[in-house]
Amino acid sequence: MPTDSAARSVTRGPGPARPLAVAGLTALTLVNLLNYLDRYVVSALVPDLERAHMGLTDLRAGALMTGFLIVYMLTAPLFGILGDRLSRTRILAVGIAIWSVATALSGLARSYLQLLGGRAVVGIGEAAYGTIAPALLADYFPLASRGRVFAVFYMAIPVGSALGYVVGGLVDHWYGWQAAFFVAGVPGLALAVWSLGLPDPPRGIQDLPAVPSGARGSERVEAAEAPASLLVYWDLLQRAPYLLTVLGYAAYTFAVGGLAFWMPTFLERVRGVPSAEATTGFGAIVVVTGFAGTFAGGWLGDYWLKFSREAYLWLSAVTALAAVPLAAVALSAQSPALYYPAIIAAELLLFMSTGPLNSAIVNLVGPRERASAVALSVLVIHLLGDVASPPLIGALSDRASLGAAVLIVPVAIAVCAALWWAAGRAARSGRLRSAGA
Repeated sequence: MPTDSAARSVTRGPGPARPLAVAGLTALTLVNLLNYLDRYVVSALVPDLERAHMGLTDLRAGALMTGFLIVYMLTAPLFGILGDRLSRTRILAVGIAIWSVATALSGLARSYLQLLGGRAVVGIGEAAYGTIAPALLADYFPLASRGRVFAVFYMAIPVGSALGYVVGGLVDHWYGWQAAFFVAGVPGLALAVWSLGLPDPPRGIQDLPAVPSGARGSERVEAAEAPASLLVYWDLLQRAPYLLTVLGYAAYTFAVGGLAFWMPTFLERVRGVPSAEATTGFGAIVVVTGFAGTFAGGWLGDYWLKFSREAYLWLSAVTALAAVPLAAVALSAQSPALYYPAIIAAELLLFMSTGPLNSAIVNLVGPRERASAVALSVLVIHLLGDVASPPLIGALSDRASLGAAVLIVPVAIAVCAALWWAAGRAARSGRLRSAGA
């Protein structure tokens, strides 16, 4: 594996004091936890919503997530541009408040269209938050610790998703589906107020070496690389390391999204696992492997960064490649003694790339482009990933069988491993050419 002595010299820039940075990470992680709780709470409410005389069919229930994702994807680029120009904490607070109010008001819905509209508005708020939070974290912490920082931040994905099912199910059982929306939405208003007090340091401040008192280094970073409106997205797409990374992320999201949607049904229909066991068992696997894998990947990525600046991409590629045969066994083995350990190992390896991969995206672009880079990645990974994979696997299942259809997942994992390896090589090659020039 290539080594890089320059990677050893990464030091902390003159950003916020560490207590403030840790407080910011804590606040943003809590918001991200609520973000995913809010996103998946509706899944736990579908049976009662279907009984609420809203004309809710299975197709319409699925469209609640699709409607959210479409609005989320389409508004993310707008917030990416705004996040690279305006006050990030204010946009963050507005986004959190929008989705919190929309979720709470969903509890007052009296028709399917009202409910669909509420979930669509949630997509607007989450797009504001999802594009800006990673860029803000990159200015809280130095390059050498970003893998661990993003691991903490993205740990909220499996935990928050599981909490969405649990909290939604429990509140729905005791108080009804309306109360579940209130419980998921109202706490976000307090977090929106908290986010207004978070530091918003100069963009790129952590990418500088220590700047002496009175120096104008941070001002130079703020002024540098100012993108020109929507042209920033065209510019990003022309950069091979970034484009390959995001396309690999799309293949990864395709695989993980397809597994998340179909795995409980696969276990029940193809492997004969009882419905309740299939749902709760797979949910428990996702929480444990998501928590452990995300943290392990963050720490390993930061350790490897001491030897190579492309460490995050190398780690993501290696773990994805190792997950390919395990995913194939998980989806083809007949014995629980084989497929359950294979599922656990594959999920653990897949989650290991979460922190390093998102760190790589913000590190591959300039400080004034980070929100835009995250926004474009959001659009691409969902458009080509988890928006496409569940219906495609369903269509293949209709033509053949679900057991055959899910075998597209290991193929997608292999594609993402190859693309991330190519991205690492492209990034290293470009950096060496720049150093030689």
